[in-house]
Amino acid sequence: MTLRRAWSVDGLSAAIVVLVSGSAMFSAQSASPNYDETKVPPYTLPDPLVCGDGTPVTTARMWEQKRRPELLRLFEEHVYGRAPARPGGLRFDVFEHDRNALGGRATRKQVAIWLTGQRDGPRMDLLLYLPNGARGRVPAFLGLNFNGNHAVQPDPAIRLSERWMVAERSPCIVSNRATEACRGIEAERWPVATIVARGYALATVYYGDLEPDHPEGWKSGIRAALSPAGTNTVFGPEAWGAISAWAWGLSRALDYLETERAVDAKRVAVLGHSRLGKTALWAGARDRRFAIVISNNSGEGGAALARRWFGETTADLNRRFPHWFCGNFKRYSDNVAALPVDQHELIALIAPRPVYVASAEEDRWADPRGEFLAALHAEPVYRLLGRAGLGVTEMPPLNTPVGDGIGYHIRSGKHDVTDYDWAQYLNFADRHFRR
Repeated sequence: MTLRRAWSVDGLSAAIVVLVSGSAMFSAQSASPNYDETKVPPYTLPDPLVCGDGTPVTTARMWEQKRRPELLRLFEEHVYGRAPARPGGLRFDVFEHDRNALGGRATRKQVAIWLTGQRDGPRMDLLLYLPNGARGRVPAFLGLNFNGNHAVQPDPAIRLSERWMVAERSPCIVSNRATEACRGIEAERWPVATIVARGYALATVYYGDLEPDHPEGWKSGIRAALSPAGTNTVFGPEAWGAISAWAWGLSRALDYLETERAVDAKRVAVLGHSRLGKTALWAGARDRRFAIVISNNSGEGGAALARRWFGETTADLNRRFPHWFCGNFKRYSDNVAALPVDQHELIALIAPRPVYVASAEEDRWADPRGEFLAALHAEPVYRLLGRAGLGVTEMPPLNTPVGDGIGYHIRSGKHDVTDYDWAQYLNFADRHFRR
C-alpha cells in the first residue's frame, strides 16, 4: 500500500490518495462483501487540513475558527443529521440510591432524566455506580447499552426496562419486552466491579429509552417527542437520524453528571460498541465536554473509512438501517467517492482530546484496517494542535496497544467488548486523567 498527499484534478483541494493493488472502483451493487485486501481499489480521502475553498489549514486558530466548524457542518448535512440543542427545563429525579452496592464497594444510583422537564414526557433512566471511599470527585465512563440497564448487572434492584427491545437479541425478550430472565445478560461487557475498583464511576443508559432501534422507532422516541408535528413529522434530508438521537441522549446524560457531586464531569470518557461506537464518536465530535472518546468495533459509519471497499459498505448501512443516518446519506450508497467527508475527519473533530479506536481480528465486517487507517489519517490534526497521535504508521500486531493522543489496538477474537478491551480503556484513561 502507498500513501501520498496530492492535489486533486481541479488544482484546488488537497487529498490523501491511497493506492492499493486491485480492480476498478467498486459499485454499491456488489453482490457480496469484499474481504480480500488485494481487491481493495484505489481511493482518495479528503484532507482534513484543507478547507472546502482550497485554503490549507496551517494554524490551530484556522482549524478552530474555520475548518472544524466546516467539517462538523458537513457531517451534519451529509451523514448524521442536525440535532437540536439541550432542551429547556431538563429535569433529574434520583429514584434509587443504595450505598451498599457490589457488596459495599460501590454506591448505586438510578436517575430519571425527564428530557422535556415534564413527568408525562419522554424519559431516559441512567444507572450510575460510584466507588465508595473515593477522595474527591471521580472520573467516569459513560456509554449506552443494548439491552436495558437491568442487563448490565444481575442486581434485582435495577429497574427492569419496559421499553421496546430487539427480540432477536436474546431469548429472554418476549414480544419485544424484557423479562426477569434478562437481568445481567450484558454483564460480561460491563465489568462494573473492575471499573469501580480502579476508581472510576460508570454511567449507562439503555439506547432504546431515546429511540427504539427500528425504522419506525422514531415515532415513540425523542425525535417525535421534540418535533411539533410529532408522529406526523416528515424529516428533511438534513434532519437527525437515530445515531444522532442516541448521541444527543449521551449529552443529556452528561448534563446530569455535571450535577452529580461525586463525579468530576470534566473527566468523563464516552464509549460505545458497534452501532453505539458510531454513536460515541459522533457524540464526542459534537460535544466537546467529553474528555475522552472510545470507539469499540464501530466499523462503517463509525471509525472505518467509508471509501475503502472492505466489509460493510455505505450501501449496506443504508439498506439495512435506513433510520440511522440523515436522508442525504443515502445519496452516497452508489457513489461513496462523492461524500464530502470520511471517517478520519470524524476522529479529527475530537482533537485535541484523546480518542481510542479498537478493532477485533475476526470482525472483518467492521474492517479493522479501515479503522486503523482512519485513526492514522486523523493524526495530522492532532499534530497541528500539539498532540501526539498514534506514533506508528503500520498496523500493530494483535493485542499490542499503541498511541498517545490517539490510541489503537486490534485484539484477537470476535465482534464484542471484552475484558482485554476494558483493560486498555482503563489504562488509557489513567494516562490522560491522572497525569
